[in-house]
Amino acid sequence: MAKHEELPIPIYSSLEPVYGEGSQLEEAQLRFDNLKSKFLEFFGHTPDVFARSPGRVNLIGEHIDYEGYSVLPMAIRQDTIVAIRKHDEREAEKLLRIANVNDKYTICTYPADPNQEIDLKNHRWGHYFICGYKGYYEYAKSKGVDVGVPVGLDVLIDGTVPTGSGLSSSAAFVCSSTIAIMAAFGVNFPKKEIAQVTCDCEQHIGTQSGGMDQAISVMAKNGFAELIDFNPIRATDVQLPVGGTFVIAHSLAESQKAVTAAINYNNRVVECQLAAIVLGIKLGMKPQEAILTVKTLSDVEGLCVQFASDRGSNDPVLAVKEFLKEEPYTTEEIEKITEENLPSILGNNPTSLAVLKAAKHFKLHHRAAHVYSEAKRVYAFKDIVASSLSKEEKLKKLGDLMNESHYSCSVLYECSCPELEELVKVCRNNGALGARLTGAGWGGCAVALVKESIVPEFILNLKEQFYQSRIDRGVISNNDLGLYVFASKPSSGAAILKF
Repeated sequence: MAKHEELPIPIYSSLEPVYGEGSQLEEAQLRFDNLKSKFLEFFGHTPDVFARSPGRVNLIGEHIDYEGYSVLPMAIRQDTIVAIRKHDEREAEKLLRIANVNDKYTICTYPADPNQEIDLKNHRWGHYFICGYKGYYEYAKSKGVDVGVPVGLDVLIDGTVPTGSGLSSSAAFVCSSTIAIMAAFGVNFPKKEIAQVTCDCEQHIGTQSGGMDQAISVMAKNGFAELIDFNPIRATDVQLPVGGTFVIAHSLAESQKAVTAAINYNNRVVECQLAAIVLGIKLGMKPQEAILTVKTLSDVEGLCVQFASDRGSNDPVLAVKEFLKEEPYTTEEIEKITEENLPSILGNNPTSLAVLKAAKHFKLHHRAAHVYSEAKRVYAFKDIVASSLSKEEKLKKLGDLMNESHYSCSVLYECSCPELEELVKVCRNNGALGARLTGAGWGGCAVALVKESIVPEFILNLKEQFYQSRIDRGVISNNDLGLYVFASKPSSGAAILKF
């Protein structure tokens, strides 16, 4: 039997396999009916096919996927649905027309040209679809698929994953777009390959993504969190202990990952690469060898563990403490160690050059210490879930790991913000066993592990102690509160729907 990640994207003719039953199914039916009628209104035709991909909440393992380490997310019920119609080759208009059911997003039009460059200086919401469009063509050609001459596409989007929330609205959009294009062209590929393609193609929008968001969106299974491993991508089901629920709460500070990449997200990617190269050199590699072969902290973990084992430990953080100073490094200090200038170390990559232009210094010690300690917490989380501990002990230990993770994200990786700090504190004060920022950070959501029996009371307390003052100031409306704080069970992954 094929492994889960080697199966193609499932194709369904009804909504039940994706949305279950009850109110969730009724809500989904209304959305699909609305999509069909809006599509007809916008384009004068009905769609050929639909694709959907969910958002996700990362339970533990933050900012380590791009360093080659495993992470532990689960899919949430909120998703992005793409309705699509492929034009006939004879139709004269060779355009991609991308509309949204939400009036906030005006229609975007692009040429039907898979080689077009995305204008990163002019950030438009439709760019995420173009990521998927370019990714599909690049991948299909590499697989020997005859893609034919480019044709026009009519596209309508309906997304319920809150943007800037740290719940991977961008990955849900790129994944569902790529899968919809694939379905419109009548092809399907293994989930693990689609996860890799969608990770690669989000880089067209200037984000050096690590692959977690795309992997869980594509490979999630109902009722399970997933341990996601990379190189190669694979997913292992993780059955969470009964009696606990994850509550997701938005800090209302919007995380604009693509817009602030040079000073936040991509900056950390660069700091980790530089930390890895410096560690490699300090642990005996020749500078040129380290520059050529070391890309991530996982590449030098073996050297760090070897150093630690000579001192009776297996913790790579020992090498970080020994060889990377706690004070920030200047460009000149790193160039002296590496005997090379930073732009050429980073391959003159435009994304990395934007980081160098914005950065005044580099906190190599803190970033490496976070990555190595967070990687260990992911496996500790999985081991606790699989252990013979009592339900209560499991939940307490998982909560402790989440709290440690938040401390590391906040203090060592510095990807929190005042609103997230306040929200995490309110969660813990109201009975959360553990609470941490989730997603890239710098805004977005916190995730709290809460005993199932107190969830309604917990959400009510969050409303009173965190959200009410913001409702009073008009930041959000009381009616929309359910969009910003909700309990979630692990939901299903990407699907193609043909009715």
